Amino acid sequence: MLLVNTATFVWATNIVLGRALRTVIGPLTLAALRFSVASLVFYLLLRRLQPQELRLGREKGWLLGMALTGVALFVPILYLGLRYTTATNATLIAALGPFLTGLWATWLLKEPMTRHQVLAASAAFLGVAWLITGGSWDTLLGLRFNPGDLLILIAASLWGLYSVLGRRTMRTRSSLGATAWSAFLATPLLLLAALMEIRVQPVEWRPWLWLAVVYIGLFPSVLGFFAWNTGVKHLGPSGAMVFYNTLPLYGALLSALFLGEELTPAHWIGGGLIVAAGLWAGWRAGKT
Repeated sequence: MLLVNTATFVWATNIVLGRALRTVIGPLTLAALRFSVASLVFYLLLRRLQPQELRLGREKGWLLGMALTGVALFVPILYLGLRYTTATNATLIAALGPFLTGLWATWLLKEPMTRHQVLAASAAFLGVAWLITGGSWDTLLGLRFNPGDLLILIAASLWGLYSVLGRRTMRTRSSLGATAWSAFLATPLLLLAALMEIRVQPVEWRPWLWLAVVYIGLFPSVLGFFAWNTGVKHLGPSGAMVFYNTLPLYGALLSALFLGEELTPAHWIGGGLIVAAGLWAGWRAGKT
């Protein structure tokens, strides 16, 4: 539970930092640079700690699946969806992630969601809805959906599939090796996409941009992905995905701390539901 919360927390810092960088670097270029840094760090870690994991081995198909779903496709589709929809819609749709993950786990791993996981996911979804609408039923009913929402739904499904593929891969691979190879295999594809993006959105290179890229490469990419996959290995994909909904909560807390945004009672009520749902799902997973 600590590991998956560590992952969502550092990913929340990535969202806040990404807002500050959006005018100086394109999303695909930033993704390519962050995973280039991450790949270098993963290579050095594997070479030092688990050199045998530097070979693809029999799991190459599962590792390629992780690379495509969780890195190469998830990031571009998410960013593209955010161009056509609102942050509110995107957050609400992403909160369906635990249910989508449960469907993937049932199909691929024969691990159906248990009743308590369904209840925990439902409570977490309610918490997200309460947090982003301020507890207003009128606000929820007033949401308008658009084609970008479908892209966000696809992105949420891809992340759930990444978690399920990671669970399967880590039956025979370490979480470090599985996470590293998902970065290794996806980075060339992201670099190719970045080369095309730079032609229409050049990068405004500044000294602090390099520091930001290194931070995003080390923490949201290396620490975040490794912590998430290790959590998935122990909690299972459905159990871990309930905690994925802490991402908007941490984002709100960081925005209040660094951007001066106000925390309302809705944040505390919705956040309490999200945390309680995750703790219950994790506690029940630990007893089974």
